[in-house]
Amino acid sequence: MTDDLLALKTETDAALAAAGDLRAWDAVRVAVLGRSGSLTGLLKELGKVAPEERRARGAALNELKEALTAAIDARRASLEEAALEARLASERLDVTLPPRLAPTGLIHPISRTMEEMAAIFGAMGFAIAEGPDIEDDWRNFGALNIPAHHPARQDMDTFYVPGIDADGRQRVLRTHTSPVQVRTMLNQAPPIRVIVPGRTYRADHDATHSPMFHQVEGLVIDRGITLGHLKGCLIDFLRAFFGITTLPVRFRSSYFPFTEPSMEVDIGWNRKTGELGGGGDWLEILGSGMVHPKVLANCGIDPREWQGFAFGMGIERVTMLKHGIPDLRPFYESDIRWLRHYGFSALAPAMLHEGV
Repeated sequence: MTDDLLALKTETDAALAAAGDLRAWDAVRVAVLGRSGSLTGLLKELGKVAPEERRARGAALNELKEALTAAIDARRASLEEAALEARLASERLDVTLPPRLAPTGLIHPISRTMEEMAAIFGAMGFAIAEGPDIEDDWRNFGALNIPAHHPARQDMDTFYVPGIDADGRQRVLRTHTSPVQVRTMLNQAPPIRVIVPGRTYRADHDATHSPMFHQVEGLVIDRGITLGHLKGCLIDFLRAFFGITTLPVRFRSSYFPFTEPSMEVDIGWNRKTGELGGGGDWLEILGSGMVHPKVLANCGIDPREWQGFAFGMGIERVTMLKHGIPDLRPFYESDIRWLRHYGFSALAPAMLHEGV
């Protein structure tokens, strides 16, 4: 091999060694073996060599081409292997590490409160009853001993649905879940022990009222039911729900058309700090009473044989008190920041409090 061919081989080997990636390698390949490459130029000039030297020169050029092609291919394989190793190293995952925390959905405070109520009352033997949001005015008002002139029947308080039902009665968006109590008494023979959580509707809207809100009502019908049963049931529930075993509970005489006697229920709290359970002040929390004999009779139950008590409370109200939520409106504004603050993990079950 002549000096010029040895120089070309040495120069090419040095350029291949210096090529740090496939782009630099390809530039060397083109510079040597390309259409205008240095080796290609030497091959094109072979015809100008003297006939007696052409055979030896051709053999030397072919030997050099084979050597350079092998070196170029070997360098390409080496660079591809190095690139693959670098990629594998950069994309390596440690499968023994714990997974990254992914955002999860949260349970709305209203839903969690209903779960807690269902758990507490369920431990007391209550079943859950449900009914439609659109009711007729008899189940919503008439069967509950609410007279025609009662303010609750006015348009300013109740949403009336256009048209009448098959029985010729006006339809309303239920203003309380009491119609479900009526349906239960009409369809189920005593004894009865149910709670009725659900949506209700009234024409009112401000920081503490919403045109759509949630209530839970309870109904017990049995023989020999007294005010003592009502008081024991509600005291146990309130102390379990708020998690305060010594929560002061007070019953005050009141009036509701569907109960007699009727009572408002207050719990102890501190007016200045808002803390529940003490402070010498009282906060109204729910309404209750013994089921009115007329309501029992309207539902086909003999009031001389059966007695019962009923109660009802706003779910938003007790949720706000329990969790320190100052305003009702964010409950329905779909603000993800608010829900992340007040929401509950779906993996945390509604636990019964001690003593229930």
